[in-house]
This record gives sequence, C-alpha cells and structure tokens, in this order.
Amino acid sequence: MGLAYNVYLNSKSIYGCKTCKTHLADHDEIISRLRLQNFRGQHGKAYLFNSVVNIQQGEAGERNMTTGRHVVRDIFCRQCKEVVGWKYDRAYESTEKYKEGKYILEQELLCKVA
Repeated sequence: MGLAYNVYLNSKSIYGCKTCKTHLADHDEIISRLRLQNFRGQHGKAYLFNSVVNIQQGEAGERNMTTGRHVVRDIFCRQCKEVVGWKYDRAYESTEKYKEGKYILEQELLCKVA
C-alpha cells in the first residue's frame, strides 16, 4: 500500500480544506464559472471542478438532485477525512452528461490557501 503523499499545487489561487488547509484544487480548474452556473450543496454555494487533489472517494450511490438523478460519491480530504464535496460518476439526463467525472467542492468547506 505504501505512504500517501499530499500534492502541493503551484498556482496564484488555491482552494484548501477549511479544517486542515490541505490543497484540494486550483481556481483555474473551476468549470462552473465558465458556464455561468450556480451550484449548491448542503452548505450553500459550491463549485464544479475539472480535477481535485488530495481526496479519498466514498462509495457510489444514486441521488436525486435539483438537476435530476445522478450517481455520485462523497469526497473526503485525504489528510483530515472531512467531507468536502462529491464526484459525479453518472448523469441520466443528456443535458447533465458534462458533469460526469467532475467534482463539486462546497465553498463553506473550503479556504483560500494562496
């Protein structure tokens, strides 16, 4: 199994875990700002990202969301194990397929690291 090393991002704007400040995503990886969409999570505003780092993924399960039925899995900070958002595995609606393989991070669970 070996040791898990954290990835440290090199960017002007980095989002990290609010609890432990572990790097999670580069601001330039946000998709939702390009599509002018407002994503919401349990805690309010959320962002759709192309990629994230330093996370662990939970089990996949179907959820009814405001945009329809999706197969998603919670994502956790690898360092402190706090839930920080979820990953879209599958979207049933054709208009939502662009979300597949993408990640939601909730603003309330993040902090600006850089």
